[in-house]
This record gives sequence, C-alpha cells and structure tokens, in this order.
Amino acid sequence: MRSRAIDRPAGPATPPGPTAPARGGWVRTVARIALGGALLFAGVSHLTVARTEFRAQVPAWVPLDEDFVVLASGVVEIALGAGLVALPRYRVLVGCLTAAFFVAVFPGNVSQWLTQTDAFGLDTDRARFVRLLFQPLLVLWALWSTGVIGRRRAPR
Repeated sequence: MRSRAIDRPAGPATPPGPTAPARGGWVRTVARIALGGALLFAGVSHLTVARTEFRAQVPAWVPLDEDFVVLASGVVEIALGAGLVALPRYRVLVGCLTAAFFVAVFPGNVSQWLTQTDAFGLDTDRARFVRLLFQPLLVLWALWSTGVIGRRRAPR
C-alpha cells in the first residue's frame, strides 16, 4: 500500500490564495504596515487636527455635507489602515479595498487642482498637479504591498 504523502504533488505547504504568504517577504510586509500606519494617521487627522483642511478638498459637486464626507472618509481610512496592519490573513482583500478607496478619492484631488483650492501646503497649480501624479503610486503601493500584483506564478 502506498503512502498518501507519495500521492501528493510537490508544492508549497500553504495553498495559493488570500492566506498564502506574499512573495517579497519582509519588504512587502514593511510596505503594507507603513501604508497602514499612514492611513491610520490620515484617518485620525480627518477627525481631529486637519478636519478643516480636508473639508477644503471636498468638491462642490459632491451632494453631501462636507463635514460628513470628511468624517466618513476618515473612518474608512482608519478601518483600511487597521486592516493593513492587523489583518495580514485578509491583506489581498484589504489591499483591493484600499486601492479602490484611492481611486474613489482621486476626483477630489483633480477638483482641488482645477479649482485652485489651497490645502495642506498645496498652494500652487504645480504643487497640486504633482500631487495628482502620486495617487497612482498609492494605488500601486496598496496592490503590491498586499500581494495583489507582483506575485510570481507557480509553474504548472
């Protein structure tokens, strides 16, 4: 009688998927935790010391109260930041949600540039435009640090 261990295909002990360790090891982990920390800081800032600055970034065409938008986005940033830091098992899901959040707030950044709204030291068109270039980098950071992109495929 053959052993079951012989019948198993060779491969990683952990199946690929949302619970598999991300390739890139500690670098991705540090990047994920750093992004989580930045989101936690920004989220708390939304609710406290930078609330007025964040209100200036809410586009006039958003049909909701500015303060509600700032508070709600702050709560979302805190939840995403906490998820990135404390829920490594769900990092792929949290990474996708974080990237989607960065995409969702991008129109507000474009509006700030187009309406020439000063906030957070962005007091020139050039500074506001340069900031727009960093938003796609935040999306990539969220996706890469959580293993959504940049994984090597196992040979079949």
